[in-house]
Amino acid sequence: MNLTLHVWRQKNAQDKGRMEVYEARDVSPDMSFLEMLDVVNEDLVKKGIEPIHFDHDCREGICGACSLVINGIPHGGKKGCTTCELRMRNFKNGDTIYVEPFRAKAYPVIKDLTVDRSALDRIIQAGGYISVNTGGTPDANAILIPKDDAETAMDAAACIGCGACVAACKNASAMLFLSAKVSQFATLPQGRVEREKRVQNMIARMDAEGFGNCTNYFECEAVCPKEISIKFIAKMNREYLRAATK
Repeated sequence: MNLTLHVWRQKNAQDKGRMEVYEARDVSPDMSFLEMLDVVNEDLVKKGIEPIHFDHDCREGICGACSLVINGIPHGGKKGCTTCELRMRNFKNGDTIYVEPFRAKAYPVIKDLTVDRSALDRIIQAGGYISVNTGGTPDANAILIPKDDAETAMDAAACIGCGACVAACKNASAMLFLSAKVSQFATLPQGRVEREKRVQNMIARMDAEGFGNCTNYFECEAVCPKEISIKFIAKMNREYLRAATK
């Protein structure tokens, strides 16, 4: 496969940035999108051109680091798929592909396609954990949890914090990410002890970081590689109202 890439290049957050055109030659359909970028970078290095900077880590759809907007859609638009899992067979020979970073006020560009998503980490630090001391580790079956609750908590915990929901939302809202983190604890008895403080602190941190609010356009759910449901946003809103009335 031979492809034409329009790639966003930007030196730092202060640089205006611009699109540059590169050719990707002899690309195997079995390559992942990141492997294709590796090949392009090898060619750029041979030519004495600075390689394209992009985020990656596990390359197995686990870590959420591969934050690319491909043809206008975070992670490329294949349902339930991260950028590192996206295969080149999803494109056609001769295609023109546009590659950009996740764009949001809370995601300042570090360089090229790499953005600073530490705002999501600070939301977690505001309350996305259980701090209550429960003493020694109990047996796994010591606390009986209804099957529906356990499965709901696991569905919410599937969020890998990639931030694609923010990049897809016209308001740059982090509500899907935040609601998944709030819901996974609020559903289980271990997390209910701090449920009021957690949801209030995490929402306050989200607002302070400059994320927008949810207006129910559902783009977040559509691009989420782990297919997190927007039902968790409704659950988080109920948690917030519950905390506000106590």
